[in-house]
Amino acid sequence: MPLESTGSDADITPGSDAPLINRELIFGLILLAPILFLAMGPMLGLSIDAWLDTRTNRVLQLLFTSILIITCGHSIFSRGMKSLFSGHLNMFTLITIGVTAAYIFSATATLFPSFFPKEFHDPRTSLVHSFFDACAVIIVLVLIGQMLENLARVKTGSELRSLLSLAPTTARLVSEHEEKDVPLHDIHPGDHLRVRPGETIPVDGTVTEGTSFVDESFITGEPSPIMKKTNDEVVAGTRNGRGSFILIAEKTGSETLLARIITLVRTAQRSRATVQKMADTVAGVFIPIVLSIALATFIGWLLLGSHPSLPYAIVSSVSVLVIACPCAIGLATPMSIIVGIGRAAREGVLFKDAKSLETLGRSKRLMIDKTGTITAGCPTVTDIVLLGNQTEQEVLSFAAAIELKSEHPIATAICQASHKHNLKPLQKADSFLATAGNGVEGTVGGKSVGLGNEAFLKKQQVPSKELADFQKAAKPFRASGKTITGVVIDHRIAGLLAITDPVKPGAQSAIRQLKHLGLTVTMLTGDHSDSATVIARSVGIDHYKASLTPQEKHRFVTESHARGEQPIMVGDGVNDAPALAAATVGIAMGTGSDVAIETADVTLIRGDIQLLPHAIELSRTTLLNIRQNLFLAFFYNVIGIPLAAGILVPVLGSGWQVTPIFAAGAMSLSSVLVITNALRLRTATICSSTNQLTL
Repeated sequence: MPLESTGSDADITPGSDAPLINRELIFGLILLAPILFLAMGPMLGLSIDAWLDTRTNRVLQLLFTSILIITCGHSIFSRGMKSLFSGHLNMFTLITIGVTAAYIFSATATLFPSFFPKEFHDPRTSLVHSFFDACAVIIVLVLIGQMLENLARVKTGSELRSLLSLAPTTARLVSEHEEKDVPLHDIHPGDHLRVRPGETIPVDGTVTEGTSFVDESFITGEPSPIMKKTNDEVVAGTRNGRGSFILIAEKTGSETLLARIITLVRTAQRSRATVQKMADTVAGVFIPIVLSIALATFIGWLLLGSHPSLPYAIVSSVSVLVIACPCAIGLATPMSIIVGIGRAAREGVLFKDAKSLETLGRSKRLMIDKTGTITAGCPTVTDIVLLGNQTEQEVLSFAAAIELKSEHPIATAICQASHKHNLKPLQKADSFLATAGNGVEGTVGGKSVGLGNEAFLKKQQVPSKELADFQKAAKPFRASGKTITGVVIDHRIAGLLAITDPVKPGAQSAIRQLKHLGLTVTMLTGDHSDSATVIARSVGIDHYKASLTPQEKHRFVTESHARGEQPIMVGDGVNDAPALAAATVGIAMGTGSDVAIETADVTLIRGDIQLLPHAIELSRTTLLNIRQNLFLAFFYNVIGIPLAAGILVPVLGSGWQVTPIFAAGAMSLSSVLVITNALRLRTATICSSTNQLTL
């Protein structure tokens, strides 16, 4: 419900009460017309008194207003009463008290005018002043405000709904004897599904038969369809082109990438930012303060106001109750968060929670992994240098056999090189052991085999002369930025593999933008310092640390924490998981391992490094929007409440008396203003190449 968003659990999505509010508003507008006609007709020069006496006029106002309150104000008053009985005071508390006070006074003045002293009676009509028009207008304006907020909320959830719309409800199940459409919830891993031309792929899986082009733009950002053939992976929510193919389901339901993205976005949008705690604290004491101010206003005008003072006291105190808007304070942060996270998801950045979105923009220190983050993560073996008695085919075959059980990108490159050379696979390794950040070892065909970096070779206790020969052979390759992996067979160095991993096309631009944003960028890598130097210089990184183990990366991040630097860590592999977890904000490349993505606070689902400065600027823009909203909310209440109390009337005259009708309009517009400002985030210009934020 829009107007009671003063607590941490405020719903920031369109409520199920929207149809009720719309019906109440339509009926309220119909009833408001005769009330305003009767109350304000004479002021507009309409000769109502010629055919309707003033007392009957007032009774009709009472009748229409009573019907409007009962029918159209039901949702407002029921929430107001619940808040009073529960002690959780909110916007409806103030509206209920204010409208009730004005209505009771007006009804009493209409039905029992003799209760009031003569000085309260209008000499022209002999009637006591009433506020029926104010009561009616307040209720209608509140309903209009709720309707506008609901419309705005529909826009804030558009990104999430667009993701939900990608998921089909049925799938074409292929069995031995037939094909049939079945509900998606009946599909399980291992089922074979046919995807026909133009259909949306229902599950994550692998193509087993057929070819087609698939639109994966919502994940990859690539507008051109991508060809899919046998053994290629496909993702739920992507759209098939003109071809037809059969896939085997691997991840279904909540396990698909699309479902995980939707869950992550929904959870993040409901989370609370640190800055919201301050707003919640203020909102929690706001209502009692407003009630106290309204009571003080009533007493002050009653004792010190112009004669007759009671109408002035009622007008001012009701205006204070109605103009106060804690909902604007309560909405200021969550509305910006939901719009910011929604836009980020639309553009390929997934925030785990609101705190991550808030913190990312504040950090000035960024640490970034090399492989798969700065480089493409698609390494290839370019050279094989023999340092022992084995042949090139033997070295590559043993290397591929030991790497079959590894998921590291370098392992994939070695296995692909073996396949490219048409080498028959040796038996799989026994006693396989992977040392994160160093290498792998095991037994292949009775021989002890190990692959790894220079630190790994030293632990294998190879002869010092062989290690020196390895270092000499590796030097020219490292000078060109290649990664070197040594192959050890029975504790003797058999050779080395030179592996290249090209720098991502946008890496240099991304690093330049990060520097423009004022961040100090440091590359952390397990690779040799010679290779690291080449890569760092090619993309414009001035600071780097090489030959690091995962534990050393973790320690480097924690030391930065201890210096109060709020470090950001960016990585994509299992090796990066400890550092990602230790960072103030961990950012994982979506093309990386599940462990890294699960550990991270932010995921770049396309693995595009150019999204990194964009995500940081979006975070800063969202923080700026939150500050703007909080300023608008506090400024409105700080100015509006004293004006409603009549603080300027003694100095500037009765023309500065804020009426309940004006107060109701201002109250409704204040929360709409906050939401509208938050919605500007959806189209705010993110100037990634400069340090400028444009809202």
